[in-house]
Amino acid sequence: MNDSLTPLCLPPDTPWGEALARLNQMGSGILLVVDASGRLLRTVTDGDLRRAVLAALATQMPVSALPTKPPVVADENAGAEVLLRLMDMHAIDHVPVCDAEGHVRDLVTRRELSQRIWLSSPHLGEEETAFVEEAFRTNWIAPLGPHVDAFEKELATHVGVGHAAALSSGTAAIHLGLLLLHVQPGDTVFCSSLTFVGSCNPILYCGAQPVFIDSEPDTWNMSPAALERAFAWAKAAGRLPRCVIIVNLYGQSADMDALVPICDRYGVPVLEDAAESLGARYKGRASGTWGRVGIFSFNGNKIITTSGGGMLVSEDAELIIRARKLATQAREPARHYEHKETGFNYRMSNVLAGIGRGQLRVLEQRVAQRRQVFERYRAALSDLSFVHWMPEPKGWCSTRWLSCFTIDAYEPTIGEAIMRTLERHSIEARPVWKPMHLQPLFAGAPFFAHAPSEDVAQRLFRTGVCLPSGSNMSAEQQDRVIEHLRRALMSVGG
Repeated sequence: MNDSLTPLCLPPDTPWGEALARLNQMGSGILLVVDASGRLLRTVTDGDLRRAVLAALATQMPVSALPTKPPVVADENAGAEVLLRLMDMHAIDHVPVCDAEGHVRDLVTRRELSQRIWLSSPHLGEEETAFVEEAFRTNWIAPLGPHVDAFEKELATHVGVGHAAALSSGTAAIHLGLLLLHVQPGDTVFCSSLTFVGSCNPILYCGAQPVFIDSEPDTWNMSPAALERAFAWAKAAGRLPRCVIIVNLYGQSADMDALVPICDRYGVPVLEDAAESLGARYKGRASGTWGRVGIFSFNGNKIITTSGGGMLVSEDAELIIRARKLATQAREPARHYEHKETGFNYRMSNVLAGIGRGQLRVLEQRVAQRRQVFERYRAALSDLSFVHWMPEPKGWCSTRWLSCFTIDAYEPTIGEAIMRTLERHSIEARPVWKPMHLQPLFAGAPFFAHAPSEDVAQRLFRTGVCLPSGSNMSAEQQDRVIEHLRRALMSVGG
């Protein structure tokens, strides 16, 4: 039994008058009657005790003698939806969670189930409203328009790059980026393995073949050692990659000073996937500006959002001009609709660009807020030596888009147990990304590990957890996450 439940537990011979005093003191609405081993015998609610008062029962009567029904309980695998259905079915506001032997392990309340804490929810303010209202007032609703033009210029200025094209998604930006770098069917593309599938699905769109590169322990991003071995293999095989997709994971830049020179030595351009790292800096330079092209995402869960959208950036003006053409169905400059090549419907709408302009104005504030969330988690759990937070080397400044940690274990069921406990209390948590080289979609794709017999990405996936990290989390919400997370961690690691 966890310590937080101890004050709610009573032995069966406790007088109901004493239980009433305890209930009034705790304000919990429920007490748990357990035997000496912690096995649940019954629950006692304020309704049970109110009926005892009305029946004028002797206050020394033990709680075990009060009228009752069998307690409504859930097992440890029950999620928030199951628990809420139980509460609705039985018109109750609390459900004890018991193990297979009937020992009390947890108590879930209706209040917390109705107040879900999301992993990374959108955080909108007042700035966006004015831009969207302007789009409606001027009837610039369809794709393209003054907000699109302005958003491109403002974001390019913010990150310190020459040119930008606003697109429908980060994945669309990667697809166009690969086309701009002349990726063709049969080509090879190197890509970070520890990432979301959107980083590498566009490789398949182009008919190319991915080769996956492991992470390094110090940043969780692409391993320079693995990249070196992959290039040596590719050169020996006579098929150097057309480009390398370097992914910046969970808001933190990869080690560009180590990775980019390797690619330069072989004459292979870099596409920097900064979908998760807008606002991050590496040795004073903005994330997303290190490659021949870079991309950002404004999906609903990103640090700033346009509900859906992305941006392609480059110092090469001609690349961005071509990207805009391809993104608008590759239409030729003619009065009629003239097309000489395959194009795509990848441009961002003026309305969404207006949201993006408002969001960009608070980007630095959002980064600071997420970093504060991370630091509060780390401080609150600093006494747990088996918990290791995603590192941030000197010279890096991560956005902490998601707060992530690993535990000293190599057993995925432990992470599952932690996330199951949080989900039971309507707190969303996720595993670290499942590496692409372990995905059925890419079965058989070459993979280069950080070192012989050291698959860092797989270890991070098996031992890593991502916590709620939104910039709009309240202190109360974070306290709730910390409380249940500590309980879960102590049960598996303490």
